[in-house]
Amino acid sequence: MREVPADTLIRRLAEYLKENYKEIKPPAWAPYIKLGVHKERSPDDPDWWYVRAASILRKLAISKEPLGVGTLRTIYGGLKRRGSAPPHFRRASANHLRKILQQLERAGLVSRTQAGRALTPKGRSLVDAIAYQVFQELARERPELVKYGPQGGS
Repeated sequence: MREVPADTLIRRLAEYLKENYKEIKPPAWAPYIKLGVHKERSPDDPDWWYVRAASILRKLAISKEPLGVGTLRTIYGGLKRRGSAPPHFRRASANHLRKILQQLERAGLVSRTQAGRALTPKGRSLVDAIAYQVFQELARERPELVKYGPQGGS
């Protein structure tokens, strides 16, 4: 999963989630919200809900420990520009993160634990399968990348 570019993996995973999981869909209020107080506008991408869900799946797959909503708020936070005053870090909004995690739970990709939320075996296999597909496509374009793949080039 770390062998492939994050943006390519997230975009492909978002497309897969949109096509194959009816549990994961943006609510009616999704086009009108900002993702945090540090943002000036709502997202431009109409499929931002699926992209954020795919990004959360990738974060959970990379993380060694379960992640909670508070940790995800910090991960997706950013600097609040305050005019001539120095910028300050602000955490992202929690509601959309919570709703996405709940939808991923209903889809069976994420499970709730005492320490936060973690990927289920179904979720891990999905992320690994998409990552492998992306890697195979990149390896066809650039054969020198084969040695970094799952088999190690042997």
